[in-house]
Amino acid sequence: MKIDTLLSARWILPVEPQGVVLEQHAIAIHNGRIEAVLPREEAEQRYQADHVQHFEQHVLMPGLINMHGHAAMTLMRGLADDLPLMEWLQEHIWPAEQQWVGKEFVYDGTLHACAEMLRGGTTCFNDMYFFPEETVRAVEQAGMRACIGLIMIDFPTPWAQTPDEYLSKGIALHDQLRGNTLIRTAFAPHAPYTVSDEPLQRIATYAEELDIPVHMHVHETAHEVEESLNNTGKRPLQRLEELGLLNPHLLAVHMTRLNQEEIPHLAEAGVHVVHCPESNLKLASGFCPVQELARAGVNLCLGTDGAASNNDLDMFSEMRSAALLGKAVAGDASALPAEDVLRMATINGARALGLEQEIGSLEAGKSADIIAVDLGTLESQPVYHPASQLVYTAGREQVTDVWVAGRQLLKERELTTIDPNAVLERAQQWQQRLIPLN
Repeated sequence: MKIDTLLSARWILPVEPQGVVLEQHAIAIHNGRIEAVLPREEAEQRYQADHVQHFEQHVLMPGLINMHGHAAMTLMRGLADDLPLMEWLQEHIWPAEQQWVGKEFVYDGTLHACAEMLRGGTTCFNDMYFFPEETVRAVEQAGMRACIGLIMIDFPTPWAQTPDEYLSKGIALHDQLRGNTLIRTAFAPHAPYTVSDEPLQRIATYAEELDIPVHMHVHETAHEVEESLNNTGKRPLQRLEELGLLNPHLLAVHMTRLNQEEIPHLAEAGVHVVHCPESNLKLASGFCPVQELARAGVNLCLGTDGAASNNDLDMFSEMRSAALLGKAVAGDASALPAEDVLRMATINGARALGLEQEIGSLEAGKSADIIAVDLGTLESQPVYHPASQLVYTAGREQVTDVWVAGRQLLKERELTTIDPNAVLERAQQWQQRLIPLN
C-alpha cells in the first residue's frame, strides 16, 4: 500500500492501551492520519512510503497537550516575579495589559509561545487571552492544534468593554472557526471573582447549546475562597453549581483549595481538573490534591499556565513536577506514577477537550500528532522503563521531531513553519516597550 510517511523507532509509547511500550515498531501515516501501528519489519513489507525515517534511540509518542495557558503572555516572561497572585495581577500584570495588549502584542506573543511549545513537544494547547482572533492567526501560521478561549471578564479591556460585547465577539469567532480541523473554541470566563452571575449563567446556556468547554480558573487561592464566602456566603464551586456550570463542560484550572465534600462531587458532576503545579508553586497558591481527585475518578489534565507565572511552557518539566509534588502532598511514593502523568499530558487532555477520538494516543484512525524524543543521550541512559525516563529524566531539549496531522513542524530541532530569529527580534522589541513598567 502506498502511504505518505513511515516512522519507526526503538520504542513507541502509544498511551492507549495503558502501560504498553512497543519495541522496534512503526507508525504508518497517510493523509494526516495514522493508518496502523505495527512491527517494523511487517510495516516495511506492507507499505511503500514517500518518506521513511527510523529513530534508533527515540521514543515516538503522542504530542503533549498543554491544557492551560495564556500564550501571548510569553512577552511578559519574568516581568514581575516572586509575588503573590493578587499583588502580581493587580499591581503589575493588569496595568501592563491595559497599556500594551492589542492585536500586535497577542499575535507576536502567541507565535513566540507556539515556537516554544513545538520545540518542547506540545502539539495542542488550550488558551485563554484577549484578542483570540490574533491567537488563531498565530496558531494557523504555526500549524499547531489549539482550543481558543472566548474570554469573559466583567471589566473593560482593550478587546471588549461589556459582558455583552465579550460574548458577541466570542460567539462570532466560534462561528467563524466552524469546520476548522485544527482549532476549536471554549468559553473562557476568567475566574469566579472577575465574572458576575448573569454572564456566567449565559455562558452555561451557550456552552450546552454549542457543546463546547468552559475553561476557568477555579479555587486557585485561599483568598479567592475567603472572598467568595465573605461576598456571597458560598464557596466558588457552590456558586458555579447553582449557576449551572458544574458539569462535563467545565475545565476547572488550579483547584488548590478543595474540601473533602467537593472532591467526590466533582467526580459525580464530570468536571475536568487542570493541574498547573509549577505556577501554583511559584505563586504559593497551594496544592491540588491530585491523588484524591484521581482516586475519586476525576479526569486530571496538565497545564503550564502562562510564561508570566511559570516562567516557561515546558510540559516535560510540568510532568516531572506533577509527579514529584503529587507524591509529596499525598505522603505516598506510589502516588501519581509516571504512566498516569503521561496520560494527564496526553489522552486526559484530549478527553477534556472532547477530542479523545482524534488525538491523545497513537491508534489507527487518529490524527498523526506525534513527537520523537531522543533517549540516547548520556543524561538519559541506560533506559529500563521508557515511560519513567520520559517523566523523571527527559527534558524538552530532547524532542527532535514533531508532527501535527502528519505535517512535520519540527525537524531535527529546527522549526519548519516559524522563523525563530524573527520571533526573537519581536520579543526584544516588546521588551524595550515594557521595561518602564518593570
